[in-house]
Amino acid sequence: MHQVFPGRDIQTPVELRYWEPPEKLRYYFGSIYLFVAHIADYKDMTRADMPQLRFMLSGSGEYEFHDGAVFATPEVCMVGPTMGATHFSLQGTAEVFGISVLPLGWHAMGCPDAHLWVDKLCDANVKAGPQYGQQLELLRATPDRDAAAASIWKFLEAQLKPVSKQMMDLVTTIDEWLGDADSPQIEDIVAKTGLSARQLARYTNKLYGAPPKLLARKYRALRCASQIVIDRKNWMELCDEGNFYDQSHFIREIKQFLGHTPHQLLHDPTAVARLTVQRRALTGLVKLNRIS
Repeated sequence: MHQVFPGRDIQTPVELRYWEPPEKLRYYFGSIYLFVAHIADYKDMTRADMPQLRFMLSGSGEYEFHDGAVFATPEVCMVGPTMGATHFSLQGTAEVFGISVLPLGWHAMGCPDAHLWVDKLCDANVKAGPQYGQQLELLRATPDRDAAAASIWKFLEAQLKPVSKQMMDLVTTIDEWLGDADSPQIEDIVAKTGLSARQLARYTNKLYGAPPKLLARKYRALRCASQIVIDRKNWMELCDEGNFYDQSHFIREIKQFLGHTPHQLLHDPTAVARLTVQRRALTGLVKLNRIS
């Protein structure tokens, strides 16, 4: 395990640091990140994402999902997969450890079908057990953040149940489909898995929180956003490469999943948008997590 990206946004008092997962956990979890807001009140938004487990070391806040639902943030918060940009607000100087939970990790942790938790959150200390609250207290008592991150990996490994090879192979195939193509096509993943469209949708709803067509849209938009912000790629070229109907369709898709228009991403992204897209540089993550 090594820290890869210690980032501070020069335009706002916000920091975001990442730690890559150890090899044995990289197919279950993405990076650990430490988000710090050095002001009493901070508002921003996050793009559509995979589930996130977050430990609130200090501060408080709330989430507003893209359907308008608002939830207060528990101290140990499990956010399900999101299918649109999520607004959040923080009160007090906030410090939050978070972990991206990959589909295989969601399954191995014994979480319910992911589609039941789309754009929702829960108190992990209540839903999953008091060990989550105990881990929070350990993090609060560990000032060395590298040591704190190491304790999170140890904690997460202890929460995993065995996963069959068949399930691991299926998730790997779906991840590769979502991660490798500019515009993932449903017929390709049906052919690769040998499943019917209905069977495939049952698995993706269970593991990823959405049917294949919506997942393809989500990861196409996230990939384009990364290319706009990091590669400074012309978004009108991406519109053609991603098989969007036209420019207005491209703008709507980016706006839904990122909360920004392409122009805003290129010229005026929020601090979180600027910092999170740099996750693509983390080589120790599975490809799907580097895109998202």
